[in-house]
Amino acid sequence: MAYAKGYYTVTLIVNADYYISSNIVNPAIKSQMWKILTALVFCAITIISKAQILKPVTWSYGAKRISASEAVIFLKANIDNGWHIYSQNIGNDGPTKTVFTYASSKAYKLSGKTIEPKPISHFDKVFGMPVGYFEHQVIFQQKIKLYSSKPIVVNGIIEYGTCNDHQCLPPEDIKFSIKL
Repeated sequence: MAYAKGYYTVTLIVNADYYISSNIVNPAIKSQMWKILTALVFCAITIISKAQILKPVTWSYGAKRISASEAVIFLKANIDNGWHIYSQNIGNDGPTKTVFTYASSKAYKLSGKTIEPKPISHFDKVFGMPVGYFEHQVIFQQKIKLYSSKPIVVNGIIEYGTCNDHQCLPPEDIKFSIKL
């Protein structure tokens, strides 16, 4: 018979309560035991709740110089099965769209907008509008004009929202740093 984790926690508490109440006569020791038991219960709750943090999207980065004065930045999202992230091109009344913010620098300048592949698109009843999204994996690209032949670093932030068929997670901001 399989039991949930909570069953063992409750059993431990009930057994500990019985043991402390029945076998420990000294009130000072009984008080200390209750404090220890309370601390252990809070630790168990913390461990169980931390185990449920969802991270369905992982990001990786790369760059390639295509000439002495140009480069392309690659921002790749690996998305767990059943989850998706939204396109950059969604109206303001829709879900959290993907936004790339790049730090300004004298060593480079952005060349155009961040490019994305064609998203999956469907009409979302909740938002009352068509939305574009990506599943499994997506690579965004940003061309940059280089003003230095020395190695440079492009820093920025990705803001995105991710959902599955049952829930959406709060928008997340991810800092990135890409060496060229």
